[in-house]
Amino acid sequence: MPHSRTPSPSRLVLPALDALAGPVLLVDGARQVASLTPALEAQLGGTVRAGTPLAEVLAPHGGAERLESLLTEGRETSARLRAGGRQHAVRVRAVALVEGKKALGWALLVSPDATRETDGDAELFHGVWTRDVELQRIFRIVEKVARTESSVLVRGESGTGKELIAHALHTLSSRGKGPFRAINCAALPPTLLETELFGHVRGAFTGAVRDSPGHFRLANRGSLFLDEVAEMPLDLQAKMLRVLETRTVIPVGGREPVPVDVRIIAATHRALRREVEAGRFRADLMYRLRVVPIFLPSLRERPGDILPLAMRFLDDLQQRGPRRVERFSPGARRLLEGHTWPGNVRELRNVMEYTYVIGEGPVVREGDLPPEFSEARHAAPVTSASMDASLDPERMRAALAQAGGNRSEAARLLGISRVTLWRRLRDLGDTGNG
Repeated sequence: MPHSRTPSPSRLVLPALDALAGPVLLVDGARQVASLTPALEAQLGGTVRAGTPLAEVLAPHGGAERLESLLTEGRETSARLRAGGRQHAVRVRAVALVEGKKALGWALLVSPDATRETDGDAELFHGVWTRDVELQRIFRIVEKVARTESSVLVRGESGTGKELIAHALHTLSSRGKGPFRAINCAALPPTLLETELFGHVRGAFTGAVRDSPGHFRLANRGSLFLDEVAEMPLDLQAKMLRVLETRTVIPVGGREPVPVDVRIIAATHRALRREVEAGRFRADLMYRLRVVPIFLPSLRERPGDILPLAMRFLDDLQQRGPRRVERFSPGARRLLEGHTWPGNVRELRNVMEYTYVIGEGPVVREGDLPPEFSEARHAAPVTSASMDASLDPERMRAALAQAGGNRSEAARLLGISRVTLWRRLRDLGDTGNG
């Protein structure tokens, strides 16, 4: 009876890899595809021709630099893998294959990336990432408005990316090569805000030892971004209106008007029409600033962006740190998706940094999230019903309750400065310390 032929060692390699590691892409020393395990072919629904350059098949989020760190440092990353005429969202980790001191190639361990399966519809627009159709429609509006000289009012909650949109308007405009200046009208007391905007002459007040040009003149032939413009005091609003009407500024302590050529981009998280009705904002200035209003949706209005954005932030963090995160536990996913995100994308970024530092291992678990995620189940929550574009009393009280009365922490939860929170509480008659 003839003996059955024993398979050669080379023919055993792929089945062995398949059994031990599952989906694997083998890459040779020239960074070309050598072969795929059957498990990977089944996952992709197709194969990749041997000899194809890896760069044509695998596109990590982060580009060529991320591909280099994947191969040289073994750093896991999210990527798009092209096979069978389709692109697949995957996570990839590289294991170097060496014989003695000679590098033979790499085994790329591939797993599906559930948080990125629809990334093909995503868009990164001047620093704002989304796969939300409504926000992408706003990007197209920004592109159109950028070609004009019209004043723009960007409306949105803190942390939604208002300054990034302002930068986009500037960069895409004919003023793109000119200066871009930004000032937060809520962060400075009125007297200092005036000198920051319009400048001052030497001797205008104690400590004014030299002339200062101010933001308007520094932004000449460029764009000036006025963040939280609704916080500007009424007397300063009148001076702002005069600047817009005459296209000149008079420095504090000065007499002669100085011509300026500046495009104004303003932003607020509050409804200016309501501020006008309440007597806190001038109607004539509102009409000057609100020629083209742009409304940015909050993160809770883009629920499909929460987990993919969270993973993108983790990807960035693990490029600089030792931990490798692959996925979220079901409980962590529920908490992240159910959170109201008062601080929006800025808050999500901070939460992911906390999670990355506190947690361990490849899975983000419930206990890795900041304390407010567990405390929120026992304290008065910040509900979506209270999420008006203005900071209403209920929302502030809920944030203070979650923060245990700590105003700095409450301001962080709300995605605003401590000064802005203090002003809101002052308006409500609560000026106690905290």
